[in-house]
Amino acid sequence: MSQKYPSVLLFGAPGVGKGTQGAILGRVPGFFHMSTGDMFRSLDRESEIGRIFDGYSRRGELVPDEVTVRVWRDYMQTHYDGLDENPIVLLDGIPRNPAQAGLMDGVIDVRLVLHLVAPDVDVLVERLRRRALEQGRPDDADEGVIRRRYEVYQQETSPVLSHYPRELVREIDALESPLRVLCELARVLDPIVGARRSPARASRQ
Repeated sequence: MSQKYPSVLLFGAPGVGKGTQGAILGRVPGFFHMSTGDMFRSLDRESEIGRIFDGYSRRGELVPDEVTVRVWRDYMQTHYDGLDENPIVLLDGIPRNPAQAGLMDGVIDVRLVLHLVAPDVDVLVERLRRRALEQGRPDDADEGVIRRRYEVYQQETSPVLSHYPRELVREIDALESPLRVLCELARVLDPIVGARRSPARASRQ
């Protein structure tokens, strides 16, 4: 793909609901939800790159940038390139640090950064523990690993916000009910979707 992917970043600490909201919005025409968590979980754990990911995941550490970006490019070429109308990509889990953000600048056109905010760490820990029980995901079941992920987020991922112009960042209270969060996300996203459709409407008039 020669042009940059039109993108919106779903940003926030582990457990704020990026995956839940992204999956819902990804079913709306005009959006394509791209979750790096789902992408990595779909890897063959017996493959070289699958074993590399598994080792980092079990320690609650981030996968190296070059591995993440390589897998992301392959995933987008397989699942996005060739789609009609080039939907907006809802990026969930990438970029995860300033270096990744720099690497991604050449391939994504960031229209908005949706920052899901939840200052109560204990609430996030409980959310992830509950999700582990419901979905059978052992990487989320250990509280020590969960808290380590939050520390990594604070140290390495949170600075990504400063990579983008402040006017692109919108803060959303992630501790509201999922429905309220979804409504707020839809309200903020609507002008972007409308702007993309306006030329098409104008051409039909």
